[in-house]
Amino acid sequence: MKCHVTDDVSLSQPLEGPLLAHVGAFAQWAREQGYARSSRSHRVRLTAGLSRWLKDEGITLSQISSEHARAYLHARARGRPVRQADRAVLHQFIAILRDRGVIPPETSAPRLTPVEQEIRAFATYLRQARGVTDGTIDHYLRFIRPFLTQRFGTGRVGLSSLRADHVVRFVQREIPRLSVPRVKHLTTALRSFLQYARVRGDVVVDLAAAVPTVASWSMATIPRAIPPDAVRRLLASMRRRTPIDRRDYAIVVLLADLGLRAGEVVGLELEDVDWNAGQVRIRGKGGHWTALPLPTRVGEAIAAYLQEGRPQSPSRRVFLRAYAPYRGFKGSMAISAIVRQALQHAGIQAPTNGAHQFRHGLATQMLRHGASLREIGDVLRHRRPQTTTIYAKVDLTALRALALPWPGGVQ
Repeated sequence: MKCHVTDDVSLSQPLEGPLLAHVGAFAQWAREQGYARSSRSHRVRLTAGLSRWLKDEGITLSQISSEHARAYLHARARGRPVRQADRAVLHQFIAILRDRGVIPPETSAPRLTPVEQEIRAFATYLRQARGVTDGTIDHYLRFIRPFLTQRFGTGRVGLSSLRADHVVRFVQREIPRLSVPRVKHLTTALRSFLQYARVRGDVVVDLAAAVPTVASWSMATIPRAIPPDAVRRLLASMRRRTPIDRRDYAIVVLLADLGLRAGEVVGLELEDVDWNAGQVRIRGKGGHWTALPLPTRVGEAIAAYLQEGRPQSPSRRVFLRAYAPYRGFKGSMAISAIVRQALQHAGIQAPTNGAHQFRHGLATQMLRHGASLREIGDVLRHRRPQTTTIYAKVDLTALRALALPWPGGVQ
């Protein structure tokens, strides 16, 4: 006799064991996350088997831990290799049970090293006090972790013992293996961490000032902007037949028409689009919010995706992954990948393969249509006027009027 777990998933025998009341809830959660019926059926069979095995082993609900899931998989495999996918499913199931308070918290979790404790405290500060995005935090930690590890190893982290020469030597060791942009990222992360240590009171002197300055001139290059004709050809080449097509088209339109950063597109939530007011609210750098007008083409592209492309999901992010579990993108690299694929499909040789070229392209077009640098800075939400001045270099018509005549006249 079949045992119906959900309206479209059933088992050939009744559920039993300490988890029988929770297998159905897990199946329903998987359905809400967008997993296919075959995947949900496999999850039900696997978790029902775990519950039955726990009963046979005499393990009660209050005793369940991750170790029992691992032991069940090995017993189930009977000497064959355990499938990685099955391990991930049970890890997911156990984590949900623990989050909901069904089973006790993991007591055998590894203790954080002093360096990792400091890293977590810094990440919390960046997220809560500075409004830094998760992507930027991850980027900073890639540099701060080796800095602390090289200085303190596995021992106690005493930031009060840091000196300027520790900072300088670390930068000098790292420079040979990094490109100039990466070195700039390194120094930015170090300054941020040392400023945090000073705010917290662990460091008295301004060690951030000891971080070496990278030899790089902000006005040395012209912004790498995608030409307007290339944008038109790209958008014309993008199909809007499938949900993924509609999602990717809406993302590229947002980049092209509003000049958003990739991370801002990732973080866009359903509540940020005010359809009645015709505005979209953008969370920029440092957690600053800005309301921008919602152009017709942008609004139509987002609406088409929401109505005919976006899967059902509890996530409030506007743009979701194409496969279950349906949730927002993890970081801005996903947006750059969408841009790269679209450019390759259209056969367009753009200045770069990333998303930022659309931001440069919008600024360049505004300048050539008579917009002032201040107006461009307002649209791009630059916090410092100096950031916008680089676009003066692309206004070649205005620059020609400033050129000095060649001595001796035309040869």
